Amino acid sequence: MRSDKRQPDQLRPVKIQTNYLMTAEGSALIEVGHTRVLCAASVEDSLPSFLRNSGRGWVTAEYAMLPRATAERTPREITKGKQSGRTHEIQRLIGRSLRSVVDMEALGERTVVIDCDVIQADGGTRTAAITGGYVALALAVKKLLEFGVLKRNPLKDLIAATSVGVVKGASLLDLCYEEDSAAEVDMNVVMTGAGEFVELQATAEKLSFKDDRLLEMIALARKGLAELFELQKAAIQGK
Repeated sequence: MRSDKRQPDQLRPVKIQTNYLMTAEGSALIEVGHTRVLCAASVEDSLPSFLRNSGRGWVTAEYAMLPRATAERTPREITKGKQSGRTHEIQRLIGRSLRSVVDMEALGERTVVIDCDVIQADGGTRTAAITGGYVALALAVKKLLEFGVLKRNPLKDLIAATSVGVVKGASLLDLCYEEDSAAEVDMNVVMTGAGEFVELQATAEKLSFKDDRLLEMIALARKGLAELFELQKAAIQGK
């Protein structure tokens, strides 16, 4: 039995509150259990130097965690004078994931920055950031289409992410921090609405695993992601 009494194939309760920020082109507060991530999309009429005059746009992400998002205070990275390797890796993952479903030519010569700020962390912050970040991006795109800034929708598909793992020999969907810290195997799955993989991050934390275990975890992830896609669609449509 899991500590929160969920079934092995059950997500934590997920809530997506849209337009959380009145100042951003698109924003969403995503809650996955006790994990909360505020995602904001900003549209800028500028590009990285390698894309200037290319006729293509760009989507990138930044990720940060508030000092008391965790049980003990984590100093702000700016006070250390540099970004941690973990933060850098996570924001690259978020950016890669979102770019995989964007037609950059349809986006035009502009950049969309997705800021993902963790308000409270209880496992799965990167996967929540991807799922909520897509909603913020879709809302910003929706606004650009309504104002006639974009001629066609640059979003090719949905994108969402979830975690799976093996804890005490059992394959589980959507690990909370307690489960994640004790996991024998930990995996993050990023997938499009069409069911295609964008990223698989699987690590044997304590024990190696075989093909059948991998397939079992992927099947759990697919089930959870199907539910997340429906929640994303409802949030974007304002339902």
